[in-house]
Amino acid sequence: MYDIVLAFITSFLLTFFAIPSIISVARKKELVDEPGDRRAHSVSTPSLGGIAIFAGTIFSIILWTPFRYFGDLQYILCACIIVFLIGAKDDIDPISANRKMLGQIFAALILIFFSKLRITSFYGIFGITELPILLSIAITLFIIILIINAFNLIDGINGLSGSIGILMAVTFGTWFYMVERIELASISFALAGSVIAFLYYNITPAKIFMGDTGSLLLGLVASILSISFIEHHQYIMDTPYAMYAVESPPAIAVGILILPLFDTLRVFTSRMLKGNSPFRPDRNHIHHLLLDLGYSHMQATAILIIVNIGFIFLVFKFQTLGSMKLLLVMLLMASILVAIIQAIRAKKINKNKLKKTI
Repeated sequence: MYDIVLAFITSFLLTFFAIPSIISVARKKELVDEPGDRRAHSVSTPSLGGIAIFAGTIFSIILWTPFRYFGDLQYILCACIIVFLIGAKDDIDPISANRKMLGQIFAALILIFFSKLRITSFYGIFGITELPILLSIAITLFIIILIINAFNLIDGINGLSGSIGILMAVTFGTWFYMVERIELASISFALAGSVIAFLYYNITPAKIFMGDTGSLLLGLVASILSISFIEHHQYIMDTPYAMYAVESPPAIAVGILILPLFDTLRVFTSRMLKGNSPFRPDRNHIHHLLLDLGYSHMQATAILIIVNIGFIFLVFKFQTLGSMKLLLVMLLMASILVAIIQAIRAKKINKNKLKKTI
C-alpha cells in the first residue's frame, strides 16, 4: 500500500514541477500547437505536456515498484518508451499516420509476445469462450491499437483525455490493488498522479496540452490495464481474491472506457459511410458537438466525465446481465445520448440560419 501511495505522490510532484520548465522551453523553441479550423483553442499553446506525464509515471514506477512484483513490467516499460518516442516525434516534427501506426503495432507486439498480454476468452460473447492462439493475437493487437487511438482522438478539448485517464487509472488501479497485482496498481496510480498534476496546467485557460506524447501513453496504459483486468478473472476464481471478481469482465472494461471507445467507433463508422478514410480528421467528435451547443471546454469535459461515471455505475450494477446483453445496452444508451445531442445541435444551427435570413 505504501509503495503505491509513494508512487502516486512521486509522479505527481515530478510532473507538477517539471511542466513549468517544459512550457518555458516549448515557447522559446516555438514548439506550440497553433489555432486552426479544427482546433478548439484560440491561442498558441505548448503541446509537450506528455513528456512530463511520461517522466513522472516511469520514474515513479521504477523507483517504488518492489522488485519481487516486477514480473513482465520491463516489457510494459519498453512498450511505453516506444509509444513515448512516437508521440514526442509527432509533437515536435509531425510524422505520417502510417509510421505512427507501425510504431504502435511494434509496441503492441512486444506486449503480446513478451509479456503475454492477450485476450484468450470472449466470456461467452457471440457464444465464444476460448480463442485459438492466432485469433487471440489478432484480436489483442486490434484492441490495443483501438484503445491507443481512441485516447488520441478524444484529446480535443481541455481536461477531457486527462480526466478520462484518471478515471480509468483509479478504477482499474483500485481493483488491481485488491487482488494484489501490485505492479499494475503501481502503474495505475503513478499515471493518475502524473495526469492530475498535468490537469492543473491544462484546465481552461490551458497553459499546455499533453499532445500525442501524452494521449498515446494514456491509451497504451489503458489497453494494458483493461486487457489485464479481463484476463486476470480467469486466474482468481479459485483463490482468496475470488470475492473481488466481477461478472461480465469484458463489458465492465468497456464501460470504464465507454467514452473514448464509443466516440472512436462512431466517428470511424461515420467517416467510412461517407466514403472517407476513418483517419480523416473532422469536427464530429462528441466534445465538438457539445462545443457547438455553446458549452465551454470545462463544461463539456464535466458533462462527458459525469456520463462516463454513470456508465461505470451502470455496468457494475447490472453486471449479472452478461457481457453480450450489457454491451448491447451500453451501445443503445450511448447511441441515444449522441442522437439527442445531434438533434439539439441541428435545431440550434437551423435556428441560427433562420435568424440570419430575417
